[in-house]
Amino acid sequence: MPTLHLTQDDVADELLSRDPLALLLGMLLDQQVPMEWAFSAPRLLAERMGTATLSAHDIAGADPDVLKAHFQGPPALHRYPGSMATRAQGLAAALVEDYDGRTEALWEDAPDGRTLLRRIAALPGFGAQKSKIFVALLGKQYGVTPPGWREAAGEYGEEGARRSIADIVDATSLQEVRATKQELKRAAKAASAG
Repeated sequence: MPTLHLTQDDVADELLSRDPLALLLGMLLDQQVPMEWAFSAPRLLAERMGTATLSAHDIAGADPDVLKAHFQGPPALHRYPGSMATRAQGLAAALVEDYDGRTEALWEDAPDGRTLLRRIAALPGFGAQKSKIFVALLGKQYGVTPPGWREAAGEYGEEGARRSIADIVDATSLQEVRATKQELKRAAKAASAG
């Protein structure tokens, strides 16, 4: 089992380390909120659902209103709890339908990085960039390294990069990733203004 330090919260990180669905849900929620908020949310969801490990079957089969209430909190699991509850339920339903609810089935028999990337990109809520970041996270920190995983992850797979959640291993690297993201946003803003 990997030991992740993505949120700097020991309980949340322990769940992410042992529960592939929690990690996948954290990645799903990683948009328009701080990374730590997104990846801490699965711990709160598990607590609210009264379970130690999240289940795709339980999330997919949950009453949508109850699931939304879990996402709304307080505290809310995301800036947009209603829409993210719907997305999480859609993701869980896809896992149930295509992988018998087993998140790790996405990568267990993946012959190469391209296949892994394709499987992740086919999930609801996972666009091209998010899929590459998740491949990098799996490869760099979760021990999922099919041949060609770095190439499939693109720039996020580069050794020593500080571009994404895949590169966070402690509080220092969290700040480095945050600084890189802020610099990229400033550069993009300057480019569009110029």
